[in-house]
Amino acid sequence: MTETIISADIVESENEKRRAELTRDYASLGERLDRRGIAIDAIRDKVAAFKVAVPSWGVGTGGTRFARFPGAGEPRDIFDKIEDCAVIQQLTQATPKFSLHIPWDKADANRLKQAASRFGLGFDAMNSNTFSDARDQKLSYKFGSLSHADAATRQQAVEHNLECIEIGKTIGSKALTVWIGDGSNFPGQVNFTRQFERYLDAMKAVYAELPDDWRLFTEHKMYEPAFYSTVVQDWGTNYLIAQELGPKAHCLVDLGHHAPNVNIEMIVARLIQFGKLGGFHFNDSKYGDDDLDAGSIDPYRLFLIFNELVDAELNNTKGFDPAHMLDQSHNVTDPIESLMLSAIEVQRAYAAALLVDRKALEGFQDANDALMATQTLKTAYRTDVEPILAMARLDSGGAIDPVAAYRAAGYRAKVAAERPAVAGGSGGIV
Repeated sequence: MTETIISADIVESENEKRRAELTRDYASLGERLDRRGIAIDAIRDKVAAFKVAVPSWGVGTGGTRFARFPGAGEPRDIFDKIEDCAVIQQLTQATPKFSLHIPWDKADANRLKQAASRFGLGFDAMNSNTFSDARDQKLSYKFGSLSHADAATRQQAVEHNLECIEIGKTIGSKALTVWIGDGSNFPGQVNFTRQFERYLDAMKAVYAELPDDWRLFTEHKMYEPAFYSTVVQDWGTNYLIAQELGPKAHCLVDLGHHAPNVNIEMIVARLIQFGKLGGFHFNDSKYGDDDLDAGSIDPYRLFLIFNELVDAELNNTKGFDPAHMLDQSHNVTDPIESLMLSAIEVQRAYAAALLVDRKALEGFQDANDALMATQTLKTAYRTDVEPILAMARLDSGGAIDPVAAYRAAGYRAKVAAERPAVAGGSGGIV
């Protein structure tokens, strides 16, 4: 039997406070949607089936390049992280899988499986780390990893990725995500072409060991920690990599890893069109790769991205099966609360995109009626789908208001008493 961490009595008590109001709101919205030819229960069922993974590292407190201020009850290890992820899933019913980062989360694979199975959790993509040096690591990645000028350093990075695959095979993961910080900080520091050739050769060695039923996700990032040039700097280079490696290689889109004002939804459409959209790391940004809570800055952009995703879903686009995961840094909020609300925001964008009148939209597009085309999107976006999201959670056994239930349970205070306080003052994002 699947264990739960938050008392079922607390969840039920909190739900009972809101059940009657939710029932009325859901019926009212259903009536309005019915006038638009939309069956609310069908949307609710789709939302309930939509899931997004949680990053193991996301349940800890983040930081900036200057400082990190630890939060109360921070997880001490991967097993504490699993418990925090279980709370998120219990209350939202939207996050049944979580993603490991190696070597941060390295532990006995069978013990990991056992710990996750207690709470009915599964494992999402494996994440390798060659952007920082692990304890007792023989060769440093200060000047690169998979693209390093030194062959031994490149081989070490390859072997680390292969280790991640082996761990993933044991615990039931089906994908490997590779992000590297390789690049340069000064003009002339590297030869762009030779560096990229070395990267491709190393990645081909990793790809060759990928199981037949796995996917390889490559992730681009414009800058940081390399500030002059980055090996995998944009979606175009990412697409070239996926094409070069083979059919199991796909592009991962992190919403913060783009140039300012880039049309991310069009990038998504292009990758879908050519069969190379692997999935997403959902977050939000104001200035750069800020890793803010999903939907906290530009919820309309998130909706527009899902408009493209729903279009592909409804058209039964061949090979369309994107992975969805949150990837955020929580510096001033309780990470569990932020992740719960972020998962809900992703579902909100999906639900709203399902409400788009696609037949009308196509007609306006073909007629070059720009005003009515954009108003068709906004009609869907402006619809308050909160009753749908809450009903989907309630019907699945979750909380109508996850944050209220979480606070009522006192989980943060409980783990703060059990987990030793972490000293502050350290710099760097964790």
